[in-house]
Amino acid sequence: MKRRRIEELADLSNQPEFWSDNRRAKQLTQEKSRLESEVNGFDSLDRAYLDATTLFELAIEADDEGTLKEVSDSIAGLSQLFEQTEFQKLMSEEADPKNAIVTVNSGAGGTESQDWAQMLYRMLTRFAQDKGFKVGVIDVLPGEEAGLKNVTFTVSGPYAYGLLKSEAGVHRLVRISPFDSNARRHTSFSSVFVSPEIEDDFEVDINPSDLRIDVYRAGGKGGQGVNTTDSAVRITHLPTNLVVTCQQERSQIKNRDLAMKVLRSRLYERHLEEEKKKQQSIEDAKRDIAWGSQIRSYVLHPYKMVKDHRTGHHVGSADKALDGDLDGFIKAYLTCKITGEWARGGSGDDV
Repeated sequence: MKRRRIEELADLSNQPEFWSDNRRAKQLTQEKSRLESEVNGFDSLDRAYLDATTLFELAIEADDEGTLKEVSDSIAGLSQLFEQTEFQKLMSEEADPKNAIVTVNSGAGGTESQDWAQMLYRMLTRFAQDKGFKVGVIDVLPGEEAGLKNVTFTVSGPYAYGLLKSEAGVHRLVRISPFDSNARRHTSFSSVFVSPEIEDDFEVDINPSDLRIDVYRAGGKGGQGVNTTDSAVRITHLPTNLVVTCQQERSQIKNRDLAMKVLRSRLYERHLEEEKKKQQSIEDAKRDIAWGSQIRSYVLHPYKMVKDHRTGHHVGSADKALDGDLDGFIKAYLTCKITGEWARGGSGDDV
């Protein structure tokens, strides 16, 4: 079916009128590229399997230990390729191939939770960079002493949203606080929201009268970092009370365009949730960033462990997870999402 669709798209692209609608042409070209990547991945797996099988038969026939060793090495590579293909098959929802827009918000707790928000931002961006994705900051509000109050950024790359949607929710940190002179153990909370980035071809009815657009002077740390014009933009979508801000560009027009892209993506996320009725609505997801609502706990004291309360997946190397090693958590989440077999409880009280 995918090969047939690739052929259809190739035939369409050869028609003169195909490029008369740039928006549609871009959408179909991206679809063709994604399908080709999936088919090529399967073909590579199939070829690797046939090569290993043939080589194994020759090695047995010739009783050649050196060739058998070569077969063993090729099987190890084949196993890794199979896991990658299987991983991608878990991401089959409509929005999964899209780029992602991610927001990290600190919870109550001042500097401690703001530092945790920055740690989460680092974890997510390290994960994205390790995958070869491009990260771009849209809006950031630093904490008064350290860390971040909130940050919104884009992650651009194949299946960025499909991978990062598992991170949406409240994350809990338990550690000896570096900001406590008495070296006491603290529990901090921060939340992560993830939306698919939507191109201009998505038809969402945004009535200009439903928008409140405010412009203000962007903040900075002083010197050349201070913007001297009212270039920062805040857009409020009144029917849904969604608020997006952008102050990264010096141009008010560019900031407005970026803010509108974020708003469209969040409205699209709401659309998907309402249509599929498989996930909680955005408002339901905005629970208190506090005890009992976390999806994952990161414990750094008195022992080290990271546990996802939805799937039950846990690791003893907290440092690796905080450095962006999230594949195990993501695969467990995607698997549970398909099977519907979630871990029981999930309050986090056992961590």
